[in-house]
Amino acid sequence: MTYHARMRDIEPIRWQDDHLLLLDQTRLPQVEQWITVRHCRDAVSAIREMRVRGAPAIGVTGAFAVALAAQDNPSKTMPTFLRTLEAAAEAVAAARPTAVNLGWAVARCLEVARQCSSPAEARVRLLEEACLLQVEDVRANKALGAHGAALIPDGGTVLTHCNAGALATAGYGTALGVIRAAWDEGTRFSMLCTETRPWLQGARLTMWELQQLGIPASLIVDSAAASLMSRGEVQVVLVGADRIAANGDVANKIGTYSLAVLAKSHDIPFYVAATLSTVDMDTQSGEAIPIEERGASEVTNVADHAVAPEGISVRNPVFDVTPFSYVTAIVTEQGVARAPYAPAFRRFANRARR
Repeated sequence: MTYHARMRDIEPIRWQDDHLLLLDQTRLPQVEQWITVRHCRDAVSAIREMRVRGAPAIGVTGAFAVALAAQDNPSKTMPTFLRTLEAAAEAVAAARPTAVNLGWAVARCLEVARQCSSPAEARVRLLEEACLLQVEDVRANKALGAHGAALIPDGGTVLTHCNAGALATAGYGTALGVIRAAWDEGTRFSMLCTETRPWLQGARLTMWELQQLGIPASLIVDSAAASLMSRGEVQVVLVGADRIAANGDVANKIGTYSLAVLAKSHDIPFYVAATLSTVDMDTQSGEAIPIEERGASEVTNVADHAVAPEGISVRNPVFDVTPFSYVTAIVTEQGVARAPYAPAFRRFANRARR
């Protein structure tokens, strides 16, 4: 069968005139609905409610949230303006604690504001910085994809977990950016996507993106991965990340660690794709990464339908940490890093600053 991409660029975040537009990822794939965000608090709500999700996308949205907070800030003197802005920025950064891109983007915007001489200048420059972050993320994703494309085997099958495509970024994607780049270079392969409970990002979002791109893919339940690996039906596991510690430990969607252990047991390479903004050199290992736990209804319900008895106890950690010893390589926009990771990350960061 021949597959033809629909050549559709997915841009989940758009600035239009004086407001932000977010593609509501809780409604996909049934409905493509855009949310209009005019105030910082609404951007924070969209992040918390996972209407926008994925570490890079959250980071870019956080930058626009700070810009909106500046627009709403009526202060006429810089000291007062900055105090109010910093309080708003703190609320933005706390919206999703595990994804390091959010805090990184907010801190970068605050640094820009502190360099301004007036609130009027800060309002202009913060919006420019948010737009720049958006452009930089797409550029980094495409560079990352080019570096990682060679890791995808021709004629093989790639298994991915959760969603690390254009929807999780400002556009193009990290793990799916590698997939897109390999496909565009003529490599032919098939995809396996886990459903990714409890939000079903693999079923709803990754399968939707691959359908848009015309790349052949099959959906599997999360627990089918081990069986398919044992039968030789998986040649590569490729995932994104929400935070990477300095030593290469990777925090990603819950279930990632299980796949890494399974991949190592079956001698299958396990790759992580993430931009350098996801690498947290201030966090030495995965033990120091905060793991967000969310509400019980995400587990007891699928959409609006209850699938478990009322009143039961639920644990809902939404991320896990994969130790670096299970990671074959980490693909970034500056190249492919292999253990030991910290020196490679420092080398890549120095190269990016040139």
